[in-house]
Parts: sequence; C-alpha cells; structure tokens
Amino acid sequence: MSSDDVVRPQSLLLSFLGDQVLGRGVCVYSGSVIEVFGRVGVGEQATRSTLARMVQRGLLRKQREGRRMYFGLTERSEGVLRDGERRVWRVGAVNREWDGSWTLLGFSLPESWQRQRHDLRAQLTWSGFGPLFSGLWIAPGVVDVTALVAELGLGAHVKVFRAHADDGMDIDAMVEETWGLGQVADAYEEFSSRWEERGARLPGDAGDALALRLTLHADWLQVIRRDPRLPVKHLPDDWPAERAEKTFRAVHERLSPLAASGAEQLIELVPVRDEESYA
Repeated sequence: MSSDDVVRPQSLLLSFLGDQVLGRGVCVYSGSVIEVFGRVGVGEQATRSTLARMVQRGLLRKQREGRRMYFGLTERSEGVLRDGERRVWRVGAVNREWDGSWTLLGFSLPESWQRQRHDLRAQLTWSGFGPLFSGLWIAPGVVDVTALVAELGLGAHVKVFRAHADDGMDIDAMVEETWGLGQVADAYEEFSSRWEERGARLPGDAGDALALRLTLHADWLQVIRRDPRLPVKHLPDDWPAERAEKTFRAVHERLSPLAASGAEQLIELVPVRDEESYA
C-alpha cells in the first residue's frame, strides 16, 4: 500500500471486532488483539491506545476476568458494525436498483462547531452523500438519515428533502463535480491490483492468514467508504467497482479456512457478563 492507503488501527480494530465478536455475545482478551495486530505491523502501545480511545468514545466496554482485561461491544459499536456488515456483504459495490430519486440534506452549523461539522460530513459520506453546494449535500435514492442526525444531536440544524432532477439536468456532469469519480475509480483499481497479487499466495502460517484477512477486510471498507454507490447508468462503462468486489470476495474466501485456524489458536474469548457496566 502507499502511505495514503495505510489502514488506521481503529479501522483494523472495527474489522477485527466485526469478524470475531459481533453477534457472538463475547468479549475478546486484549492480549489477543495485540498478538494479531502485531502481525500486521501495529505495535502494542498503538493497539492499547486504540482500545482506550474506543472505550472513551463509547465504542467498547471493558470486562475484567482475574488479572486479564477483555473488551466487548456497546450498542453504538454494534450498530456501526452491523451497518458495515450490510454494506460489505449484502448491499454490494454496484447500484443497479436506482429509482431516479435523490435525497437532499441541508445543514447550517455555527462556525465554532468544527467537530460536529466534521462528524456530520464523515457520516454523510459513508451514507452516500456528496456536497452539491456549501451546506447542501445530495445522495442517490431514498436515504434515511433520521438515526444519524439524532445520534449527532443535530436535528434542529438539518433539513431533508426528496427530489427528482428536471429533464434538462446534466446528471453525469453533476455526479462528476460532486463526487470526483476519478479518485473513487483509482481506489478500486489500486485495490484490485494490490490484492490480486497479495491474495495469489496463501501464507504458510495460520495466524498470518488471519492477519492478512483482517487487513483485506479493513482495506476494502476503506475503499467502499469513498464510494456513494452512484446509479450504474451514470457511471462510466468500465467502472472498476465490480472487478474490485470480485477480488475482495475471492481473496476473502481463499484465506478463510486457514484464517479460522489462526483465530482458534490466537484469540481468547469469554462470554459477556450482563452485570458489567459500560465503560
């Protein structure tokens, strides 16, 4: 990967939790996370710092068993992971079911609300929106942002509408101006090239296979996070998303048997104890 494509420890951790913890009613031993992350080049201190930050942000809960510390999901992180799971495995990278409608979202925030503005833009980007004008964002289809806006506490500052374009509207030009398709296409092409090569050979060690599959998943999430899933009719004929998605699924399937063995060897899990309070 280039320096611009390095997957952040938090993205790796979310992928790890989605793969090993989500839906299982368990917490994972911190030492297991450190062991696996060490195999993808993330040091112990960086891993511990990431765990601590995610606890502070309400994305993880702590559970002590003797001298060992385990980490489990919160309601918030479970929602994030369910959404990522849906995007990766059910929605897919190509939108062939567009009904011709658009969702418009306008917002006006005080200048001092830099963090809230950043969080809103990040969430809108993940939900498929792009900036049509300053303070006015657009997404293809019907996008329900009720929960997103409520979680950020911005209900009084956001207005949402459904719309259709006039007949004379040059939607292709609007799409290019709003989303910058070249960068999205480059990300897909780079992903395909990177993983067609890396995924051609299985690692000899099961733990390394687990680490490689984790990197693959986090990398794919990072790529599709940039993609608003625009209607296929308004994309170039050679749009590279489908090839990249096939590459992701093929490499994931190839790695999974050995990665499962690695998880059995390296990952220690305990059941969630209901009486534990969220950290």
